[in-house]
Amino acid sequence: MDNQALLLSQWQFAITSVYHFFFVPLTLGLSVLVALMETIYVRTGNDLYLRMTKFWGKLFVINFAMGVVTGIVQEFQFGMNWSEYARYVGDVFGAPLAIEALLAFFIESTFLGVWIFGWDRLSRGMHALSMWLVALASNLSAFWILVANSFMQAPVGYAEQSDRLILKDFAALLTNRYVWGQFPHTVFSGFTTAAFFVLGISAYHLLRKRHEEVFRRSFQIATVFGIISIFMVILIGHTQAQRMVEFQPMKIAAAEALLRTENPASFSLLSLVDQSNMREIISIRIPRVLSLLAYNRLDGEVKGVIDLQQEYQARFGPGYYVPDITVTYWSFRLMVGSGFLMFFLAAYALWRVMRREVMQSRFKLLNVYPLALFLPYLANISGWLLTEMGRQPWVVYGKMRTADAVSPNLSGSMVLTTLIGFTLVYGLLMLADIYLLAKYAKAGPEPKAAGHPLEEQVYWE
Repeated sequence: MDNQALLLSQWQFAITSVYHFFFVPLTLGLSVLVALMETIYVRTGNDLYLRMTKFWGKLFVINFAMGVVTGIVQEFQFGMNWSEYARYVGDVFGAPLAIEALLAFFIESTFLGVWIFGWDRLSRGMHALSMWLVALASNLSAFWILVANSFMQAPVGYAEQSDRLILKDFAALLTNRYVWGQFPHTVFSGFTTAAFFVLGISAYHLLRKRHEEVFRRSFQIATVFGIISIFMVILIGHTQAQRMVEFQPMKIAAAEALLRTENPASFSLLSLVDQSNMREIISIRIPRVLSLLAYNRLDGEVKGVIDLQQEYQARFGPGYYVPDITVTYWSFRLMVGSGFLMFFLAAYALWRVMRREVMQSRFKLLNVYPLALFLPYLANISGWLLTEMGRQPWVVYGKMRTADAVSPNLSGSMVLTTLIGFTLVYGLLMLADIYLLAKYAKAGPEPKAAGHPLEEQVYWE
């Protein structure tokens, strides 16, 4: 195996995944918000909500298109860069991916087409229903992807046959305890992303006193949607951390820079670790708090990195089973810190909304919210870094190491060429997406309600 090919293949998959996941959470949440706004329009007949629906729907379509483009390439990489992985677990891993493509994605894309081109062709109720189907299918798509990913995190439902895994129990994949923490955590993260997207753009226009009624109402809806979503993210995230202790103890040990097993276990306020020598450079810890987080009580054993390394060597054979502690430790803190900051911002916005003080003259921190738009993206990316980097050196936890998953016929130069190509193309797509979102977000909604169909707004302006 070419070690350079392995490293570059990891970088390539990481870069394409981060690019793709830039768009996914917003798709999950904004589809629901747009469907909600259109439903209010159908129920009330108030053209204000039609303007809101078309404006936020336009941004949703731009984001969705980029998400589709960047997601297609990833599945090809399983065959090109990770053929040994595809051979070893393809029978199990491929099933949920196939269902996602054949069921959820086709429903999503079909009814989005109906929604875009169905203005003035469908009844109001049927048109709103088409967006609800887009929202449902988008989140169903996330479920099937996470069923596949959860198998990598906590393998279930398989049988070993010679040198590969085969699917034995499909129901076990669906009832995997790991997916029922990961799926709602990801979905509510997407809802939070959409809420702060709407809050940020609405605040931008309110500060400039433009389209105040549209963006005041958008801000109010996003505030309620956001406070519920981020509260659920934090609550489910706590459960996810406890599942890490159970399923992937090395990941939580690295995330807490816990070198030695402790009972009760302490929580790290600040730790710097020399991983090559397995020693602490700086360690400021709070006694018992990690046990509280892990077991909901003030005592309980949490295993340390050094002890787990010895345990894994005895269990899996010679090798180095410790992920990059620095990346795991700080990605965990970026995710959690961003989450709590969003919770406080959403709570403050809710307080102002309840006091009817959304306008600039009464809302002293309104200018913070356009910048807060980027917080969920930071939390999402750092969360996936924790999820995937903290699992290393495993690609399928306890079953297959990442080093054994790479295609055997790859050379470093081959991967480097595609890595540069993908990075440049995806970079251009990212710039195009940001440009289009910024352009239409700054332009604001139509000055009056039912001017012309959405497809004309998006494609012919």
